[in-house]
Amino acid sequence: MFKHVKELADFANSKTSPDGSRRYYTASGEAYPSVTTVLSVLTRQAIMEWRQRVGSEEANKVSRKASTRGTKIHLLCEDILNNKEIDMSNMSLLDKEMFNKFRPLLDRIDNIHGQEVALYSDHLRLAGRVDCIAEYNGKLSIIDFKTAAKPKRKEWIDNYFAQAAAYAIMYEERTDIPIDQSVIMIAVEGDEPQVFTEKRDNYVELLLNARDIWESENVSE
Repeated sequence: MFKHVKELADFANSKTSPDGSRRYYTASGEAYPSVTTVLSVLTRQAIMEWRQRVGSEEANKVSRKASTRGTKIHLLCEDILNNKEIDMSNMSLLDKEMFNKFRPLLDRIDNIHGQEVALYSDHLRLAGRVDCIAEYNGKLSIIDFKTAAKPKRKEWIDNYFAQAAAYAIMYEERTDIPIDQSVIMIAVEGDEPQVFTEKRDNYVELLLNARDIWESENVSE
């Protein structure tokens, strides 16, 4: 059984625009962009080049598969950490194998502060929904669950760490509880799962640079 030490409610309400971007609205009336929307400035060039290389039809097919798989694995993780029975009946054999390899990593998590909580930061002018805030191997961390078709190198996931850094800053701003560690847990198709850890402050500069670029391009909003 996983222990929950807090029961956090959302700190903001989100709305998704027709173009897929998302904004969060605070009780004070502020409207902040999603950190995932803002951090897309870091990967859009590579994604555009990939789409041109494989073609729109194949790119859309791969993206839909990745999105569906990611949602299923996120929900399974959430249910397990909430001490619920899980249902894998709607998953393919490959996805089941992928998750079964990933499942033991969840046992490193405990003393959960919150899952899927909407956070925001007036300082960052950003908001977002964090996967999990909990102790990982005994240290309070921002934990993000990802899926991948192939193993990742750490230098390829700077945007993941920047995202986790944003959540850590948002959480500290809302609760006065600092979090220094970011944990990225990746379920990998046909391979062993991966775990990467980093210090929050190593990615704050990257986060702020991405925000500044996004704001400069969306100043009229």
